[in-house]
Amino acid sequence: MSEFEAAAPLFIDVGGGAAQRRIAVRRRAGGGPGLFWLGGFASDMKGTKAQALDEWAAAHRRACIRFDYSGHGESGGAFVDGTIGRWLEESLAVYERFCDGPQIVIGSSMGGWIALLLARELRRRGSAVAPLKGLVLIAPAPDFTEALMWKAFSPDIRAEIETSGVWLRPSEYGAPQPITKALIEDGRQHLVLGGSIETGCPVRILQGAKDPDVPWQHAFELTHRLPSDDVVLTMIQDGDHRLSRPQDIARLLATVAELSAAEG
Repeated sequence: MSEFEAAAPLFIDVGGGAAQRRIAVRRRAGGGPGLFWLGGFASDMKGTKAQALDEWAAAHRRACIRFDYSGHGESGGAFVDGTIGRWLEESLAVYERFCDGPQIVIGSSMGGWIALLLARELRRRGSAVAPLKGLVLIAPAPDFTEALMWKAFSPDIRAEIETSGVWLRPSEYGAPQPITKALIEDGRQHLVLGGSIETGCPVRILQGAKDPDVPWQHAFELTHRLPSDDVVLTMIQDGDHRLSRPQDIARLLATVAELSAAEG
């Protein structure tokens, strides 16, 4: 195995009883600050950005943690059973189990929302957990179940979700995605854009101006909810939602490196 190859996944159980899920985690040992990856809706830890971060960590002898939410990638569970609360629970469990010392959390799309929720929960838990060195949010989609899904759905789609409990949304990234009533209702319990969002650390946002899934205006709204002075929004004029082109990856890695080197 080369130093850039990811080790075979470890597995931890999250939740109890019938709700227990087997979560796949890839852990790279190294120094700090460590990197903690939070993927997007229906993506996995073997995607282009996650792999690039792991390779950067290997080259710089940094710790790096990646995992798949339940119903994603190598983890157990069914995607249709997933909710923001369930995926947050898994994120916290992996963070507490595997992270040691200051961490830079990188969240993509839905992972950006999870990252903000994770930061809020870590602040509540105080010194008992590894502290945050910074957040890097890529096309962040906080509150997307309400702001970008439910409010944009037609009356017919809303009615289908209400009556049958699920609607299969076509996706240009693969098979149709089941959007469940449980996902929508649970999302309402985790909305963050209604008030100030205290992260307790610097925040860097990378947003494509041509993102068809998360409009750039959504990133602007998020910045207004972040009271910290150390918040930087980078708008990529020709950028799409994935931001996985070589130039996008280079910008992501430069952002991670900048936060890693920052004092404090």
